Amino acid sequence: MPVLDRYILFSFLRTFISFFLILMLIFVVQTVWVFIDEFAGKGLDITVLLRFLLYYSPKLIPLVLPLTVLLASIMTYGSLAEHYEFAALKSAGVSLTRSMRSVFVVSILLSGIAFYVANTVVPYAEFKTYNLRKNLAKIKPALAISEGVFNDLGESNIKVEEKYGPNDRFLTDVIIHQKTADMRNSIVVKSEDGELKNADFSDGIQLVLTNGNRYEELKPKRADRHKKRYPHSRVSFGTYTMNIDLRDFNNVDLDETKYTNTYKMQDIDRLSFSIDSLENIFNNDKESYVKTTYVRTGVKSIHNTYEKEIRDYEGVDSFLSNYKIYALKSIIRQVEGKLNTLESNLNNQKKTFFFKTKIINLHKIWYYDKFIIAFSVLLMFLIGAPLGALIRKGGFGLPMVLALLIFLGYHFGATFFKKTAEDGSISPFIGTTSPTIVLIILSLVMIKRAREDKGMFGFSNFTTKLITFWRAFIRQATSVKRIFAKN
Repeated sequence: MPVLDRYILFSFLRTFISFFLILMLIFVVQTVWVFIDEFAGKGLDITVLLRFLLYYSPKLIPLVLPLTVLLASIMTYGSLAEHYEFAALKSAGVSLTRSMRSVFVVSILLSGIAFYVANTVVPYAEFKTYNLRKNLAKIKPALAISEGVFNDLGESNIKVEEKYGPNDRFLTDVIIHQKTADMRNSIVVKSEDGELKNADFSDGIQLVLTNGNRYEELKPKRADRHKKRYPHSRVSFGTYTMNIDLRDFNNVDLDETKYTNTYKMQDIDRLSFSIDSLENIFNNDKESYVKTTYVRTGVKSIHNTYEKEIRDYEGVDSFLSNYKIYALKSIIRQVEGKLNTLESNLNNQKKTFFFKTKIINLHKIWYYDKFIIAFSVLLMFLIGAPLGALIRKGGFGLPMVLALLIFLGYHFGATFFKKTAEDGSISPFIGTTSPTIVLIILSLVMIKRAREDKGMFGFSNFTTKLITFWRAFIRQATSVKRIFAKN
């Protein structure tokens, strides 16, 4: 390897390794802060936390690696320009693109590593992290009761408006749906206040409710099941104590892996298979809905009745004129009922189709994103190297600010386009590639300006033209004012 390539490469790698470790540490600490509610107060061993961080860390690499490459590139080439080493290189006939050769090869290797991590390591890490979080949620479920949402607790589903007091033991506006053997939601308990207490028996807790009602839907007899209204009972209480069995919660296996099939756990081969399967199912559902709606409208029976006859349509008035008033009212009621039913079915089906479309789009976005992550590493180098040569600054000041601005702009732009693509407003391919295309154009512009020894954005020329235009405008405005003054 030539001395020049070795010198630039070692300078880049020193900066890259240092900042990669620092940024990984920062993001790991931020991860602990985000998930602290899932670990605090559950008496977990430190090894469980370390295992969670080990599983979660690979998911941070696609975020940290492009930022590190961008920052290391700006600082390396900015330092070369600041110390006039680029001037010496250009006087010796070495161009900017020639000096980028060794680091460009390393960036390609880093892109390959990023693709391998995104396609192989991240799905496995998501698999382990997702299952571990689900298992952790079962430990001390009294602490897992979140405000404003329903929470599974033993054989009940509980929602509270607010928790307060020591250890959040006091509850307000409690709603409980008790599970029955036939999996029907036939028992509902509502109370104004509640309190969690330790039960007299092991592996359980007591929930003491005050000022509430207990509703139970009574199971009808076989002869009464055709009725639309069923009897139910309501019991008002001042104090109602529920014993909640937590044996299934206290015996938690943290290594259990029941959840294996989310889209984030799949590599490109499985994603491609899932996309094809989901699209085939979706197309079959649409065809089935069209055929069902066609039958429900009654048009099919009309076509079968008059299949061999040719009839001229004379309008609704001519058709209805043969019926009496009571018959017309009956026809109108039937038509209105049919239309209302079709409209209700259509609205429900629209929600179902929207959900299925979103699931397919999420799979496609995750599929394309694996390639974008790999390419973004190379792209950040193609932006950082010429940008460092243009600003002619090394160190932690301006390079750090520019790197963060560019990366955050790219990251937020990519997030915005992906969210837009989820609901089908734009295609998933456009949603994942649009920010990258913008950065490709930016990198080509920067490389061109760096090769031509121009300023970063040519502010001096822009300012000169702006001042010239302003002076011409003032002169023209003054002459117009004089003309009006004379007149």
